Amino acid sequence: MKTLKKWSLVNQNESSIELRVEDRHLFCLYVLEDSLFRVLIKRDGELALNRTWTIAPQQDVPWEGRDRLNLDGFSLPGFTLEQQDESLRIATNRLRVTIHQPLWLEWEHCNVAGEWLPLAEDRHTGAYLLNAHGDGVAHYQRRHADQQVYGLGEKAGDLNRAGRRFEMRNLDAMGYNAASTDPLYKHIPFTITRREGVSFGLFYDNLSSCWLDLGNELDNYHLPYRRYQAEAGDLDYYLFLGPQVLDVTKAFVRLTGKTAFGPKWSLGYSGSTMHYTDAENAQEQLQQFITLCQQHDIACDSFQLSSGYTSIGNKRYVFNWNYDKVPQPQVLSQAFHDAGLKLAANIKPCLLQDHPKYQEVASKGLFIRDSESDLPERSVFWDDEGSHLDFTNPETIRWWQDNVTEQLLKKGIDSTWNDNNEYEVWDGEARCHGFGQPIAIKHIRPVMPLLMMRASLEAQQRFAPTLRPYLISRSGCAGMQRYVQTWSGDNRTNWQTLRYNIRMGVGMSLSGLYNLGHDVGGFAGDRPDAELFVRWVQNGVMHPRFTIHSWNDDRTVNEPWMYPSVTGLIREAINLRYRLMPYLYTLLWQASSDDEPMLRPTFLDHEQDPRTFEENDDFMLGRDLLVASVVEPGQSRRSVYLPENGVGWYCFYSGVWFAGGQTIELDAPLDRLPLLVRAGAGIPLSSRLAHVDVNADDCRELRLFPTQGNGESTGLLFEDDGETTAWQQGNALWLRWNCQTDSQHIALTIELEGAFKPVWQELQITLPEGESRTLTINGVSTSVFAI
Repeated sequence: MKTLKKWSLVNQNESSIELRVEDRHLFCLYVLEDSLFRVLIKRDGELALNRTWTIAPQQDVPWEGRDRLNLDGFSLPGFTLEQQDESLRIATNRLRVTIHQPLWLEWEHCNVAGEWLPLAEDRHTGAYLLNAHGDGVAHYQRRHADQQVYGLGEKAGDLNRAGRRFEMRNLDAMGYNAASTDPLYKHIPFTITRREGVSFGLFYDNLSSCWLDLGNELDNYHLPYRRYQAEAGDLDYYLFLGPQVLDVTKAFVRLTGKTAFGPKWSLGYSGSTMHYTDAENAQEQLQQFITLCQQHDIACDSFQLSSGYTSIGNKRYVFNWNYDKVPQPQVLSQAFHDAGLKLAANIKPCLLQDHPKYQEVASKGLFIRDSESDLPERSVFWDDEGSHLDFTNPETIRWWQDNVTEQLLKKGIDSTWNDNNEYEVWDGEARCHGFGQPIAIKHIRPVMPLLMMRASLEAQQRFAPTLRPYLISRSGCAGMQRYVQTWSGDNRTNWQTLRYNIRMGVGMSLSGLYNLGHDVGGFAGDRPDAELFVRWVQNGVMHPRFTIHSWNDDRTVNEPWMYPSVTGLIREAINLRYRLMPYLYTLLWQASSDDEPMLRPTFLDHEQDPRTFEENDDFMLGRDLLVASVVEPGQSRRSVYLPENGVGWYCFYSGVWFAGGQTIELDAPLDRLPLLVRAGAGIPLSSRLAHVDVNADDCRELRLFPTQGNGESTGLLFEDDGETTAWQQGNALWLRWNCQTDSQHIALTIELEGAFKPVWQELQITLPEGESRTLTINGVSTSVFAI
């Protein structure tokens, strides 16, 4: 690659400057917000790809992509420019960058005292490199020993990514090692770097395969550095100031698009297994799942049909119902609906070469094209070869949506499970329609699953326009949170996976994917033993997505009742989730409305406590619940570090209070998930231990954990019909509370907003056992609030 060195200023306007580099390339720096800058290099003055599908600061992008030079959605605050002999300095009131000669950038931030302090800097000895033959870009930054690096979406290993090298190349990594396998399913080249009490985000808007080396590589000729390198496309990155990690995460979501607000039932338990739909009597097996849930008193809201329902022999053919296995799809879906359960159906974007509709689709030109002929590109897919659908072709989108509607929605399927959509097309020059502007697949491979899920979403919206759609996707890129819930793919069954899936999920959440979970019990390999299964379920119920899914080597099925000796413990864990449903649903609304992560590392709300940055197995569900999952066999006690928050923590079960900033030992028998609550919090609870039904959910409790001594805290409960967008017109209930305490009194003030009237008419306030202070609600001595 050729290092870019010499530059000169050639243009300045109200939002950007342009430099001429090496007398041929344009180096553009945009000031988008006070704390958000962008760097874009135009090779020979041109872009390799003139549009993006990931940047969506105010609204979704057009199907054909957003013009890469479009600045809509940004405030464009203006900037100051200082010129010196060998440098330029561009600044807002929060962020400034100095461009040095030869080319490298030095970033600073302004603290609350008005001082300019170091934030980041490029490597001085070669920061920007372009491949002289037209493909490939690289960016080098200085690496400092005190830096912690988070983000990168779905990655294996510890949460702090510093010191390791990662690759973004979406793969179907079935049975991966959660501590080490790389790459995995998703493409999110976004990092959060924290140093000396300040954090910044760095997002590379390039959809080709890439590598991020965060300190694994050393070179004697350079000071320690980190490297981003992409195999194709443009060097186009956004750098934004926190100053805290939470600020960076929320800013990244605002940049790439807000989280979809799914229906309430999407938070319930979702059953799934490859075994049922692979069976010759799939419909009978599926309907038996309903009966077994009822027999074992297991609350459940949905079931995910694995791809076996589309099989011919041992292979799978999207949109092809195997009527020998499932003779009456409408009868099947009606049975689930009668039981209060929804159905999601697995769909794949590749048609095998002997698919009944392959020739029809090929004749219409709906596949990605081979680079050297006018034939469909062929790739290995599910033990055969097939061709991938080209979702940059409007005709493909129409064909897909027609089939989603006719083959799924009209047969009673409620949701689409967009799977196996990594688009493992390794002919990089394979041609995509590009909405009339042809594009090589190497530039947009992760966009294909993004457009696939969007096509599915819009089909669901048209079929049921009053309902909020719910979709699932395994693969994708930054921005996929606009459409779907996701999960960490086909994990392997063992204790190590349970531990490292926690880190993987929190890493995804820090990277803007808030609505996520894992295959509980493990998908591939040996079946879990009873102890591992119980601990995995206890952990799983504390994630936004809770699905037990499996394809065990011995053809057993991970189900709540698979071990009669512990079925009661599984039921208790699932019941805890349904008790917490009002809390979970409020978190989902806040994720969509306020960009608040649902899963949070313990440091996210406690940066003032350095011990929270140590690698651990704990996480927060919202700001208020600290989950200390048991991730080792035979463990009956659990050490938990309680972050120093100034108010302390309560045991969720006993109500015992603990001071923060200490490590405590909690009993963790097999029937108990250690769970703590931030002092001052109120956890809204339901008594309904069955599938979501707002018309039957007739009891609501606010379990209050008041601060000790003098204190004040606030909270929110969100309620609506659970299915429609009527909340946007005010048909929802926002119940906000303020709690003030002293040594003798607990004064709770509750305010209501919105037109929605839930079935429950009273809010029962409960306090920890032994709490002796007087409780008043809106000035009245009572423990019940009538809404």
